[in-house]
Amino acid sequence: MMEKRDFDLLSLGEIMLRLSPPDNERITRGEGFGKQAGGAELNSAAGAAMLGLRCGIISKLPANDLGTYIKNRVRLCGVSDDYLVYDQEKDARLGVYYYENGAYPRKPRIVYDRKNTSMNKISVGDYDEALYSAARCFHTSGITLALSSQVRETAVEMMKRFKEQGTLISFDVNFRGNLWTGAEAKACIESVLPYVDIFFCSEDTARLTFLKEGKLRDIMRSFAEEYPISIVASTQRVVHSPKRHSFGSVIYSAREDLFYEEAPYRDIEVVDRIGSGDAYISGVLYGLLSHEGECGCALEYGNAVSALKNTIPGDLIYTDLKEIQGIIKEHKATGRIAEMDR
Repeated sequence: MMEKRDFDLLSLGEIMLRLSPPDNERITRGEGFGKQAGGAELNSAAGAAMLGLRCGIISKLPANDLGTYIKNRVRLCGVSDDYLVYDQEKDARLGVYYYENGAYPRKPRIVYDRKNTSMNKISVGDYDEALYSAARCFHTSGITLALSSQVRETAVEMMKRFKEQGTLISFDVNFRGNLWTGAEAKACIESVLPYVDIFFCSEDTARLTFLKEGKLRDIMRSFAEEYPISIVASTQRVVHSPKRHSFGSVIYSAREDLFYEEAPYRDIEVVDRIGSGDAYISGVLYGLLSHEGECGCALEYGNAVSALKNTIPGDLIYTDLKEIQGIIKEHKATGRIAEMDR
């Protein structure tokens, strides 16, 4: 049992401004954009915070009105801004991405504008040494490692320092082909896996990036055999159309040498899939941190939170523990289910 710390979860990652045309309008045709905040690690921290964990985000923002907007959104979703630092330089900038919803047969589209952002200036020198004993769990992803050599050095050093303080290290591969090649990702991520306790990697990523072969369960077990990883989680999404998906996952406990799986959530009515993988992570980490490492609880919460996120526009999920527990209960039910919760 770890001693009580200020935070259950701290995440390191870039926070971006998302601009999307309304409804199903196209980027190339529409006149307006709605703005929102998002970013893989913030999404995960926000979901876990809404379920009841004490969460914070480690990031660097421009010291201007856009940075203030992001800070306010962080606070609004219940995540601490204690570890946000600010770039005072004239060239300070916030990363932006433009997201266009899909509708069969048109797939969703993304345009990124995230070069030379303030996040790329982050360093361990921005933080006091007390940071590394402030949380039970530290989470980051392959997106963060891929941003730049400066961010990569900072992230790896933070992983090492948190690990030295007995903090659980959570890592999501989250491969993005527009940031680096599969070979670059494989080499870099394999160098940090000796520090990782909880590892998130989809089946497709395991095969395409890590060149794994064989059945999924054998692939998941192999990560724990090659590295001191305690838990491996792999999501499984079936895309029937842009608006209709099925979602499930498998979690492997190396300590027990057991696999946890349940029936997937079928025919999810997808409003916005962006952030649903991050939402899965938030549910899994909530289950593990609030139920002392119980993988069965982690699986149920992860699947339910991700399924729900698909139905909510924007990167960030908005929910609470009661709603998620209700979704889990209905998912396991075999009898008649009420249409309205009242």
